[in-house]
Amino acid sequence: MQPDAEMGTDDHQTQVIVVGAGPAGSAAALFLARAGVDVLLLEKGTFPRDKVCGDGLTPRGVQQLVRMGVDIDAPGWTRTKGMRWVCGGRQVHIDWPRSGSNPDFGLTRSRHDFDDILARQAVAAGARLCLETKATGPLTDRAGRIVGVSAVTGADRQPKNYRAPVVIAADGASARTALAMGLERDPGKPMATAARRYYRSETRTHDPYLELWADLLCSRTGRDLPGYGWIFPLGDGRVNVGLGALPHRGHGSVDLRATMDQWLARMPPHWELREENADSPLRSAALPMGFNRRPQYRRGLLLVGDSGGMVSPWSGEGIVQAMEAGEIAAETVALALHRPAGPGREQALHQYVSEVNRRWGRYYRLGNTIADLVFARYGYRPLLNRRVMASPALVHTLARLLTHGTDAPSDDLIDTVVRGLVRMVPAPRRRVRGLDAHRR
Repeated sequence: MQPDAEMGTDDHQTQVIVVGAGPAGSAAALFLARAGVDVLLLEKGTFPRDKVCGDGLTPRGVQQLVRMGVDIDAPGWTRTKGMRWVCGGRQVHIDWPRSGSNPDFGLTRSRHDFDDILARQAVAAGARLCLETKATGPLTDRAGRIVGVSAVTGADRQPKNYRAPVVIAADGASARTALAMGLERDPGKPMATAARRYYRSETRTHDPYLELWADLLCSRTGRDLPGYGWIFPLGDGRVNVGLGALPHRGHGSVDLRATMDQWLARMPPHWELREENADSPLRSAALPMGFNRRPQYRRGLLLVGDSGGMVSPWSGEGIVQAMEAGEIAAETVALALHRPAGPGREQALHQYVSEVNRRWGRYYRLGNTIADLVFARYGYRPLLNRRVMASPALVHTLARLLTHGTDAPSDDLIDTVVRGLVRMVPAPRRRVRGLDAHRR
């Protein structure tokens, strides 16, 4: 951290700085630019780029892409009809629901160019994108409030300072900006690990369903994998094959590579999921879940996406939450900037925390409990037992819970049941320490 940094003649001034041009950062920059805010989007890398991900989007994610103006009918997008769950030799198909405000289809697309598409949308809306610009630390005033970031730019890593009254941290699971501002991860909240690899498979590349396996075994212990495996079609001759694990503290870590090899050995030969058909190395990444970093706003800094631990503890889905949080942050900041600096603006910025908790608070609290008591200990097999998989009502209810497929009123009975279940969870307590400190 660089406190009390004085304004230099070469400093770049703007209204909002967004650190990181992933889905969260690009969404925030896009909606800020649409609102007429001068926004600078800093990205440490270049595009296109790779990212460990399942590459699958639920209908909720499709809706967010449409809100961002992305042309989802352009080449490269593959539509899905729903999910296929596999467990214990049984399988069940769950089509995406036709009720509610979301589309009735999902999408897949490799993250190799997905982030590039979103960043281009932000630029088209008026955001200024700075590639090869790595934020190295926050700049703060005498009160400890963030007023910008220091960075190094280009191949020669030239130092620069960027200044703004508000900074949005969208720098992923590393959360370097948040950590530098003293926002530590809550070790009691879940942190999963995912690994994925691409395979060439003409047999599976056009599958209309996202396939999830719940009966995988850990290679070392023979226990049920505390997670699930997936096979997602990309429509370009490849599939995305991966698994995610949420290890229980008492069971130790999971050897993802060996567990995946053991799982793939079960696959039919004509699926072509063999070493000779691999199209990438196996790569892994951390999944910060269930709001494991709080508060999402403090002293001029808003956390969005993985930086704020916004990956779903139910399913490991994170792109949807990242894009939605980016939009919420943008709306909050755009309104706050219409107020003069001081308590009034600070109060407006704190509304970001309130809206994030309204949207996901109860759902994530319930998910964190289920993740700790069930997923981390026994995996997903207990939820996909014979009785559940034989009941369409139970299957569809579980599917809505796992994908957060509903939060808007509708006449659908399953939607009503799921919303009622989530509402039974006590609301998270509000934290206003940052506002109180400002007033003092």
